[in-house]
Amino acid sequence: MTSGSRHVAIILPLPTMSEVQLHYEKKKDVPESIRKYWDQRKDLFSLYHHGIHLTHDAWFGVTPEAVANKIATDVALAVPENKNIIIDAFGGAGGNTIAFARSGRWERIFAIEKDPEVIKCAKRNAEIYGVANKIWWVEGDVFDMLSTRFKSLGGNAVVFASPPWGGPAYRGSKVFDLSRMQPYNLATLLPSLWGFSGHVVLYLPRTSDLNQLAEYVPKGDKIQVRHYCLHGASKALCVYYGNWKAFRS
Repeated sequence: MTSGSRHVAIILPLPTMSEVQLHYEKKKDVPESIRKYWDQRKDLFSLYHHGIHLTHDAWFGVTPEAVANKIATDVALAVPENKNIIIDAFGGAGGNTIAFARSGRWERIFAIEKDPEVIKCAKRNAEIYGVANKIWWVEGDVFDMLSTRFKSLGGNAVVFASPPWGGPAYRGSKVFDLSRMQPYNLATLLPSLWGFSGHVVLYLPRTSDLNQLAEYVPKGDKIQVRHYCLHGASKALCVYYGNWKAFRS
């Protein structure tokens, strides 16, 4: 990040184990509420057994590794060449941020997360994947950060946002109403992100209402929507706002 002509790195403490950081090796120790996700732990992080840490809520929100890697590849290939910064607006436990770092495409990678315990998990996880030194971890509110500390970076940055969906309850909707997404609905989220950067990627439930997504596109413009699958089933979709190159199949 720049302050005048100087680069300012936000340095956070090295991660330490705490009672809210979770790593389970035995199923009998896993709370019932996250047991389904623990069963998929190798899909979430292939190196889970190396000591991956996740807070309770992070189990619900982390992007499966194969999906995160595919998204990172797509973004790297489709974004204009002048974009050399990527900002993970809701960094979480690091799934997508790690994939962006491993892609080798970006000069600077920032991950914003307001929960300090989740950042500790993310930093540890990035160390396990060998990319901790490629990522700037920033503790704070994404909207505040984009309007202040990151304000000057918008022209060279892509914003990737995997916002909270409101917990597992979203699965019960045949068509997910993005106006009811919690704590940030689409009307709150997209104008702020797109006002910062002309290239925004939203990671959303696979059943998201496409009509709602299209409401924010200027007349004559288009968005690109891609579903991302795992084991033959769609896990989520990404909406690409801005002028992206055509995606490969």
